[in-house]
Amino acid sequence: MAGHSKWANIKHRKGAQDAKRGKVFTKIIKEITVAARIGGGDIESNARLRMVVDKAKQANMPKDNIDRAIKKGTGDLDGVVYEEGIFEGYGPGGAAIIVEFMTDNRTRTVADVRFIFSRNNGNLGVSGSVAFMFDRKGLISLSRDIDFDTLFEVALEAGAEDVTEEGDVYEVTTDPADFFEVREAITASGLTVQTAEVTMIPQTTTLLEGVQAEQILTLIDKLEDNDDVQNVYANFDISEEEIGRIMG
Repeated sequence: MAGHSKWANIKHRKGAQDAKRGKVFTKIIKEITVAARIGGGDIESNARLRMVVDKAKQANMPKDNIDRAIKKGTGDLDGVVYEEGIFEGYGPGGAAIIVEFMTDNRTRTVADVRFIFSRNNGNLGVSGSVAFMFDRKGLISLSRDIDFDTLFEVALEAGAEDVTEEGDVYEVTTDPADFFEVREAITASGLTVQTAEVTMIPQTTTLLEGVQAEQILTLIDKLEDNDDVQNVYANFDISEEEIGRIMG
């Protein structure tokens, strides 16, 4: 299982996302503001904004919060102007890591992220050092309780690239341009989507064990806890047995 799914699974077991709900809201509000500033406040004509608003709804963000963030982005309300970008680096065991950020102070963010890498057995790389190891894809997850053949038929007919079994979920992979159409086709068929996002999927994974497995989880947790960091992607893999040991 790729790092993004593995980490999501571990966070779910730890209950970490519930504990950081307020921080999740803050990060989504930034994304909405930037998306509205770049592409306008109309959800139907701004695909990026529509995607982030969907994410906000999945996180149960109040509609008023969403509307205010859009208005800040379009200039109807005063708001902070954020710069966005990515950092690339390596973690324990040579695992490749991509960090997406949004900040109102790039100097601060660079210093903070570099510090987190250096203090947690990683190092920040130069631009282009690991990005080529990842592909941007739409990723839709559904419970394994549903009928696989039905999902497979609906997803591929709508334009999905693949449907696979990953742990306790089915994962549907799409080209980013086909993401909304595939997700809507799956939903229209009566199947319940657990999560849906456009993400960075590693082309290959690095298996980590023992201390390195523990270290990569700590590093990613520290990065995600930074207020300027929006998303973290990595190409590590950890066995279920190792996860069980780490989780205790």
